[in-house]
Amino acid sequence: MWIVEALNKTVTAELEALPDDMLARFRRIVELIQSQGLERVHGPHVDHLDGPLWEMRMKGRDGIARAIYLTTKGKRVIVLRAFIKKTQKTPRKELDLAYKRAEQIV
Repeated sequence: MWIVEALNKTVTAELEALPDDMLARFRRIVELIQSQGLERVHGPHVDHLDGPLWEMRMKGRDGIARAIYLTTKGKRVIVLRAFIKKTQKTPRKELDLAYKRAEQIV
């Protein structure tokens, strides 16, 4: 069974700052991962970004949001960054921040 967790309190705060409909969508994707297994969850819910980084894709009334994550041993999904997306492509600075945060995972 897959476990989905935020890296730290900063990421939890980023998730909680999302608009209610986007946060509900995030929770729905987490439920899918935990009930069906990450292997069975595909687009439009998740998509590969770069190297070990993947994203959960949320749409809401006010636009779109992303939660960048990676997987670790023990079937763990670690959310590294959550943000409202304002451009077509995920900004490099968001990927860089996710990579920097990933260094904290042992």
